[in-house]
Amino acid sequence: MLEKFKFKDERVKAALLATFMSLTSIIIILKFTETNVSWKMLTLVQGRFLILGLVLHMFSWIFYAVRLKLLTSLAGHEISFRLSLVSTLASNFLAAITPSSAGGEPLRIKILADDGMSYGSATAVAVGERLLDSIFFVASLALFLIFSNFLTGFGLKIGAFFFVLLVLLLTFLWQLVSRPERIAGFMLWLKKKTGNRPIVFSLEKEIWLFREAGIQLAKETLRRTPMMAALTALIWMCDFLVPSTLLIGMGADPKFLLSITPRILLAIIAILPLTPGGSGVAELSMSYLYSMFVPPTLLGPLVILWRVVTYFSNIVVGAAFAGASINCMKKK
Repeated sequence: MLEKFKFKDERVKAALLATFMSLTSIIIILKFTETNVSWKMLTLVQGRFLILGLVLHMFSWIFYAVRLKLLTSLAGHEISFRLSLVSTLASNFLAAITPSSAGGEPLRIKILADDGMSYGSATAVAVGERLLDSIFFVASLALFLIFSNFLTGFGLKIGAFFFVLLVLLLTFLWQLVSRPERIAGFMLWLKKKTGNRPIVFSLEKEIWLFREAGIQLAKETLRRTPMMAALTALIWMCDFLVPSTLLIGMGADPKFLLSITPRILLAIIAILPLTPGGSGVAELSMSYLYSMFVPPTLLGPLVILWRVVTYFSNIVVGAAFAGASINCMKKK
């Protein structure tokens, strides 16, 4: 019982820290811009567009759950849509209170493993998700930079850096698939060094399962490239359209091309392990990028509402599902 309360207390502390950093950055933005935020100004946003922004974000959850269900199926394990959605929401909460937007993967892997999937296969699914997202980010950033001409130099640098990281990851995975003898040699060396401990044998088993599931996923995903590309695009475009939706609600020009391009940059920056859920970094980065085309008087309210619709909704909704998931895992 004490462990349960201790863990809950840690989650609350992490959520409060992330919230504090987010609010602090917003105060800094308001201090150094011409924004004079008041409750009246925030309520000038038409309620229907605020709700539409939230609905778009919720659709990103649904499409993410659909893709997760499909990927696990391609890896040879069937899960219900409900479990896929719970896993998505719970991992969103963990990602919101840990450095890097990829912080929710361990919980998602644990949920899939508790449903009967091997840890190796569940990890392959999580890696597959991130690869699909990364490929989409690189391709869409290049496309939108061409058509929007928004901060092309800065965008190209971010894109090039991220592309190099993607190539390095793909090279490592290719070596894992094409050179199994290296894995066997490394595991043999590790067994000798550790005295053949049981945990090493378990690790070896999961590595081979990861490799097997990865090969199967790669083959099946390539056969379904249009579907996977469409689902990935739907996941992120729903989120990328939220700022434009809020701008329409404020009576401003949505500037779709100019708005989506910096959102891609923000999504890439969010992957870097900097602060819990990107708190502070996300707000300040958005303030800088959107100040290029959003009136100063609307910049503060836009950043505040964007974080409420996306980030804080992940915390509020995800917390309940994360708590339920963790309690179920403890019972098992």
